[in-house]
Amino acid sequence: MPARVRESADGRSLGGGLLQGRWRRCRRRDVTFTTYAFPGEHPPSAPGLSTPGSTDSDSSDPGSTGLGHSNHGSPSSVPALRRMADGTVKQINLFTGTEVWTVPGRGHRPVEHHPGEVSAVDPAAPEAHCAFCVTRLRETTPEKARLVRSGGTGSGWEVLDEVPAAELDATTPEFRLFGNLFEIVSLDYWKAVHGYRISERAAAHQRDYLATPDGAEHVRSLVRTRLAAAQSDPDAADAMDARELAAHSESFFGGCHDVVVARRHLVDGATSSDRHASSGCLTPAEHERFIAFTVRAMAGLYRDNPFARYVSVFQNWLKPAGASFAHLHKQLVSIDEVPVKTARELALLAREPDLFHSRGIDHAVDEGLVLAANEHAVAVVGVGHRYPALVIYSRSAAANPWEHSEAELRGVSDLLHACHAATGPMVPVNEEWHTRPPGVDVPMPWRIVLKWRISTPAGFEGATGIYVNTIDPWTLRDRVASRLHELRAEGRIADLALGDECGDVRGSLRYRG
Repeated sequence: MPARVRESADGRSLGGGLLQGRWRRCRRRDVTFTTYAFPGEHPPSAPGLSTPGSTDSDSSDPGSTGLGHSNHGSPSSVPALRRMADGTVKQINLFTGTEVWTVPGRGHRPVEHHPGEVSAVDPAAPEAHCAFCVTRLRETTPEKARLVRSGGTGSGWEVLDEVPAAELDATTPEFRLFGNLFEIVSLDYWKAVHGYRISERAAAHQRDYLATPDGAEHVRSLVRTRLAAAQSDPDAADAMDARELAAHSESFFGGCHDVVVARRHLVDGATSSDRHASSGCLTPAEHERFIAFTVRAMAGLYRDNPFARYVSVFQNWLKPAGASFAHLHKQLVSIDEVPVKTARELALLAREPDLFHSRGIDHAVDEGLVLAANEHAVAVVGVGHRYPALVIYSRSAAANPWEHSEAELRGVSDLLHACHAATGPMVPVNEEWHTRPPGVDVPMPWRIVLKWRISTPAGFEGATGIYVNTIDPWTLRDRVASRLHELRAEGRIADLALGDECGDVRGSLRYRG
């Protein structure tokens, strides 16, 4: 029976390139589902409503090429998530149009990353496993801030800004904020392209730090390291006078690529080198402070750089996910353009304000992919991602993370922490924050995507644009849901509503105000 259009879409195009299809809510018998119509195909419109895609050109759509398309041999429409007769699951991402297949049998591959040689560890010895460890504080740039425990019982928290070199060992940082020694977008770029100057606060921090012998020696050693990495003579750092040293170290204090590092490399009490302390190994309270400290740093980058159009926040966990060290950390990178994918989402949102309901939360409900929820956030399994993905949506009316209340921030953190814990510390993961750029008045929810980096795109993906994802959304749901129930029973995650306990979360995001 042909699919009938239940409600007309407005002809929005997704993405650039030659294949620009359209999403429609369709009804076959008593089943409502989301479909993807290939370019040039025009299912009949509902009575009294315009036909999607009825124009001759898509050039008015964001990212459209304006080219004509052939639909020879294409079906009139296909569901965004469907299981084939042999068990193959085909997905199309509702936001990007990315096509993903999950082939039976390939999902049985192990997802854990094996770190190679495992050695014994003295649980009583101070950690010195990598440059992010607390016994090697002088191998990273001067701290912009650190978060320490306070109070007689250590139950409180205190932020210490711009810790002097002589006081680095005076307190134990649970989390530290400092500039990346090897920036993605360098300070030189910001200065050359935009005439950027570091903030007066950063400049004062640099002057004060270099004015002390400990600080000057710390900075000189870092300049030496960076010169060596650039295949220059590291001994040149020893011959630098105060002015030259300041010029070579300005990015340490006022750069626009920061790192937030957690204290632990391994879990407390670890006796082997493979017991890495991931996000899910933190307590819910520790993780909330990790998130809040990162949000504070994000706001600071926007505050100090008027040319920053977007701050990308992400976490690479384990080497297959791009991590240099198996030590928990997040990165924040300022860029001077709104990412193309974000710009396309904003263009869609301007015409479809309900985008993150209809293509996000509501679609997850329709497919039974809601994992967990609390008053302030919802976690679902993502559809059409290159890797198995979990998505956390904030329910706050505030678009910016730093405008969330403490309770809202804790709500997002609790769900993110639970998803990390259910994933496990041996699965390589990218954590990606998706936020609204500054100066944009289109409502957009804060959302975080966790991607399990358990496969490597290769020739097939490059040749076809079809990504082979080894775990389909329903299998991922079952796997994560069972682990969430175990973790909740053990008291290792916050007390969240899980699965059917979440109720009907359709339309529950408040980003529209």
